[in-house]
Amino acid sequence: MAATINVSLSGSEAVFAFSPVDRAALYGKRRRLALDETGTPCSRASLLDDGSLLLRTGMTAQGYFLPDGVWVAQGELEAILADGMPATQVASTLGESQELTEISPDELLDLHVHNVYLLQPESLPDVVSEALQSGRLFRFAFNFRADYSCETGVLLANDEGIWALIGYPLAPEWQELTSITAVAAASDEDGADDDLDFEMF
Repeated sequence: MAATINVSLSGSEAVFAFSPVDRAALYGKRRRLALDETGTPCSRASLLDDGSLLLRTGMTAQGYFLPDGVWVAQGELEAILADGMPATQVASTLGESQELTEISPDELLDLHVHNVYLLQPESLPDVVSEALQSGRLFRFAFNFRADYSCETGVLLANDEGIWALIGYPLAPEWQELTSITAVAAASDEDGADDDLDFEMF
């Protein structure tokens, strides 16, 4: 069964199939392909500094090397937070109903979007459809696969279809002066001369 994005509003659940939208889908893509002398496509590999191992594509994702050269399988790794405490894994939200929360356009603009999905309704209650067609925006929790952080999805609709924008909310840190130093104005008694003498340059 295909994975779906399930959301609910006022007790009514909508179910969407989804497909990613990327630059290649919008504009197409070209790929430069390296061939050997027989016309066979070449595959990329990296040689370690000491020449002991040749690493092909995908091999480095199977584990990690410690500084002393010991290899650690990916399954043996544990996620920890910056404070050293173990991180809690967040389950995938696909197929699980997520509550919709209405947001303002400003909150959408504060979202760092890195994925866009085109949604195809499999079940679309009137309450959800009417809310989207009126231009309202909704936030929901989104996690494609189980990992250690949950993303934010924004559900919206326009004349082209229904969309889910996926990303992380931005939290800018504003900096300002803690104190302003007062500068005393010079008086005529100080002997200051405001006339510029260009011959001195």
